[in-house]
Amino acid sequence: MEAVIDAIGELFVSAGHPRPDRIEKLPQSGSDRVYFRIYSGKDTFIATYNLNRRETQTFIYFSRHFVQACLPVPKILAVNADDTIYIQQDLGTDSLLNKLEEHGHGDYVYGLFQQSLAELARVQILGDQGLNYEWCLTAKEFGKQAIMSDLLYFKYYFLDTLQLPYDKQAMLDDFDALSTYLTRTENKYFMFRDFQSRNIIVKDDKVNFIDYQGGMKGALQYDVASLLWQAKAELSEQWKDSLLEYYMDEIDKLLHKPVDRITFVSQYNGYVLIRLLQVMGAYGFRGLFERKAHFLASIPLALRNLQFFIDHKRIGIVTPEFDRVLRLVVAEDMIKRFEPVQADENTPLLIEVNSFSYKKGIPADPSENGGGFVFDMRGILNPGRFDEYKTQTGKDKPVQDFLEQRTKMNEFLNSVWDLIDITVEQYLKRGFSHLMINFGCTGGQHRSVYAAEQTARHLRNKYKVKVKLEHTNSANWVKELPAS
Repeated sequence: MEAVIDAIGELFVSAGHPRPDRIEKLPQSGSDRVYFRIYSGKDTFIATYNLNRRETQTFIYFSRHFVQACLPVPKILAVNADDTIYIQQDLGTDSLLNKLEEHGHGDYVYGLFQQSLAELARVQILGDQGLNYEWCLTAKEFGKQAIMSDLLYFKYYFLDTLQLPYDKQAMLDDFDALSTYLTRTENKYFMFRDFQSRNIIVKDDKVNFIDYQGGMKGALQYDVASLLWQAKAELSEQWKDSLLEYYMDEIDKLLHKPVDRITFVSQYNGYVLIRLLQVMGAYGFRGLFERKAHFLASIPLALRNLQFFIDHKRIGIVTPEFDRVLRLVVAEDMIKRFEPVQADENTPLLIEVNSFSYKKGIPADPSENGGGFVFDMRGILNPGRFDEYKTQTGKDKPVQDFLEQRTKMNEFLNSVWDLIDITVEQYLKRGFSHLMINFGCTGGQHRSVYAAEQTARHLRNKYKVKVKLEHTNSANWVKELPAS
C-alpha cells in the first residue's frame, strides 16, 4: 500500500498541486475500491485505487458527463495513465444517513430528502441527455434480464438458505411474469442502481451524489424506491408517500408530458419489491455466506421492511407461488430466527468491559463464577509509538482514524464480536447475571481503550444490555510529552 500512496502523491503533484502534507487510507467499504484522503494545506481531496480499470473508466466518464450538465457529483481532478488511480473533489464525510441519525426525522432532514429527490430527477432526466450507455459496466439497460437476475440473487443467496419447500417451476414462472410487467414502463432514463442515503453526501446543506458507476438506463421508479425504502432510514409511511408525490411533481417539470400517476405508482411498488429482494440477497450473501456481522445484524430490519410492504402494497400483477413463499419468509417465527435476543428492564445480566495495561496486570473478576474473556491487543500497531498520538487515547478521533485506517483493528473486533456474541446470547437466555470482557495492550491507553469503547457500543446497540465500561489504567495515561 505504500507504493500506492507514493503513486497518489506523484499524480497529485502532476496535476499542478504541491506535494501533499499527508495521505491517509480510509476504512474499506463493501467494494474492492480503496479510498484515501489527501491533505494539502487547508484543502483535502479523495484518491481512489481500483484495479478494475473498466469500473474506473465508467465512473470517470459518468462523472465528467454529469459535471458538464451541472449536476451534483464530484469533479474528477486527475487520472493516472493506466486508469487505476484517480483523484476527485472531496465532498466531506456527512452522508444523508448521518444527518438522519444526528437530527432525527424532523423538518431539516425532510428537506434534505426533498432536495435529494429533486436532484435525483435532474440527474436521471438531464443526465440521460447525450449519455453514451456503451460505457455501462454490465448491461446497458435495467431490463427483463437484469430484473430476473435480482430475483434469482434473492432466491439463491437468501430464500434457498432457509430451506423452505416451494414449487421451483411455478416460482420461475412468477419471476418471468413480474419482470415482464416491470419492463413495460414508459419512462426510462439514467438509473443509479444503488441510490441510498449513504451515497448522498451533504456539504453546506447541499446534497451531492457518489457511487453511480453501476448506473444504466432504467425505470425512474427504481432509484426512488431504493432511497425511500432503505431499511436503515426507517422512514414513516407518511414520509414515503409525501416524498413520492414530491418526486412525481419534480419529474413532471422535466418531462415532455406528466406521468400517469396510477400506473407510475403501481410499477413503483413493483420496483420497491425488486429492490427489497435485491437487498435481502446481498444481506444473505454477505451475512449468511461470508458471516459478516454488519450484514447479519441488518437482516431482521430488512425483513420487517419487506413484511410491511407485503401487508400494505400492491404491484398490479398476481404471482401466486411467489406471494405464498414471501409470506412464509416474513412470518414472525422466521424473522425471530434472525433477531438477537435483547435485554429488558428485568434482565439481570451486567457486562463489565475493561481496558487495561499488561504492565499492571489483568483485572480481577470479583463475581462468584469468574471467567470471561481477555483479548490481547498488542498484535495491532500501536499509535502510542508516534509522537502525535502519545498524549491522546482510544477515545480521540485521530487515534480512532489511525486504528481504523492503518491497522486490522476492524477485522480483529469483528472476530471478537463473533465470539462474545455467542456467550452474550446464551447468558441472556439463561438468566446469568455477570460477564467480564477485558482488552489489554502495553499502556492501556490507545488500542485497548478503542476496543473496549467499540465493544461496549456494540453490546448496547445489539442487545440493549447493561454495560459497565472502565479504563483501568486511565490514571497512568501519558498526558504530556517529556521536555526534549
